[in-house]
Amino acid sequence: RRLRQTNNMAFTLYSLIQAAILCVNAVAVLHEERFLSKIGWGVDQNVGGFGDEPGIRAQLMNLIRSVRTVMRVPLIAVNSVCIVLLLLFG
Repeated sequence: RRLRQTNNMAFTLYSLIQAAILCVNAVAVLHEERFLSKIGWGVDQNVGGFGDEPGIRAQLMNLIRSVRTVMRVPLIAVNSVCIVLLLLFG
């Protein structure tokens, strides 16, 4: 007896791109005052000395702010394209 393989859970490039878009969406909607300051990642906590290397937390906060600033408008277009593709091709 041979077992049949189903391709319902195929790992494709499109699913990888879709997962990346979902992660960028998650970062883009984080709100500093509502969520990040409650876990200690607000604006006040990133104060460092002059000439000091920024820590991992400061670098992640800069990344989050950059994604929210730069990717806001392109995400609207990318999300719209993904929705249309899902509606057309399932």
